[in-house]
Amino acid sequence: MPSPAFEDAAKQAKNFQTLPEDEELLKLYGLFKQATLGDNQTDKPVLDMRARYKWMAWDENRGMPQVEAEIQYISYVQELASMYQ
Repeated sequence: MPSPAFEDAAKQAKNFQTLPEDEELLKLYGLFKQATLGDNQTDKPVLDMRARYKWMAWDENRGMPQVEAEIQYISYVQELASMYQ
């Protein structure tokens, strides 16, 4: 179950005034999925490139404990908030 700090960070990320760069969004996505669902157990998309990039961003965190992903996600949102808030 996500911590209140994680939930707050997720809300903050959704409310950035400016959209972060694609690479930043993918990192956020990957950490979020790892923190909430753990290791990626889905099949790698073949034709949908957007889904493939998201899949790869999540899969890069394979093996990372969910608690660690949550901590990294919170920290990364705080880092991005200084640029996009």
